[in-house]
Amino acid sequence: MIDLRLFAQAREAAGEKVAQFEGATVGEILDAAVARFGDDFSQVLAGSKVWLNGAPAERSDAVGPGDEVAVLPPVSGG
Repeated sequence: MIDLRLFAQAREAAGEKVAQFEGATVGEILDAAVARFGDDFSQVLAGSKVWLNGAPAERSDAVGPGDEVAVLPPVSGG
């Protein structure tokens, strides 16, 4: 299982801080999250940065047990 950590608007849209998913790539994890959490989450994800184990990630990056994918929406404020 892969931990998906959600921050700010992503956490609000999902209603969870951390969720676990199975998948072989970052993209599969994100697709599973969209399937579970729906359109609001999908919209937040579209404008978010995605990290894998503390580094910027691409959808094609491989994941394995113990890995952590994080969704970081843009920071707003002034």
